[in-house]
Amino acid sequence: MRRTPIRKTPASRTPRAGLLRSARSLLRDQAGAVLVETTVMMALMLIVLLGSIDFLSLLYQWNAATKAVQLGARIAAVSNPVAAGLNNLSIAVVNAALVPPGGAMPFFEVRCDGATERCACTGTCLGVGGYDAAAMNAVVFGRGSASCGDALSSYTAGMCDVFERIKAANVVISYTQTGLGYAGRPGGPAPTITVEIQDLPFQFFFLGGLLRFRAIAIPALRTSISAEDLSSSAPIM
Repeated sequence: MRRTPIRKTPASRTPRAGLLRSARSLLRDQAGAVLVETTVMMALMLIVLLGSIDFLSLLYQWNAATKAVQLGARIAAVSNPVAAGLNNLSIAVVNAALVPPGGAMPFFEVRCDGATERCACTGTCLGVGGYDAAAMNAVVFGRGSASCGDALSSYTAGMCDVFERIKAANVVISYTQTGLGYAGRPGGPAPTITVEIQDLPFQFFFLGGLLRFRAIAIPALRTSISAEDLSSSAPIM
């Protein structure tokens, strides 16, 4: 009986060798590499572009908030005080015989917070009571207005007409006696008024969700001005 010889398969033709050849071929193959590189670069360039737009928007928001605070201080100087009764304090100290007519006003400082809707007073605070929401709205919305965006001129514009995201809760107004005015002054005391914003974050359009920048707040902005007639009937010059 003749035996059939067993033929051995060359090592180069085994399935394992075929896989190795395919792997080497795939590693040497550069077809599509440009497309992958272009896709990665375009993604990075898109992030840089959208980020640049966001940062330019931040500069605009910061500038608009600054202008809004300046306008708010100007309105507060010639409007009813947010601290109810403050415009009668110069008469009250004379009636209480604390200071003679024409004498220097005693020290006081009143801080009114739009977020809590409360006013806290230190020093001489005769007749200075609660928080006047209507007076705060006159500063935020503009005199004679109850909403944003309805100003017909710069004389009726409020803080939110300059920067629409400002609400009463973002505004703090302080009235501090700094030596101006006198006891018995008909127009009320003449404190230094400081308007500042609080808890107002930047608004991101692209990076907010990508990098979680939403918690970045606009830096503290404040403007001080000397009060004139603390009455809403006073003209804004």
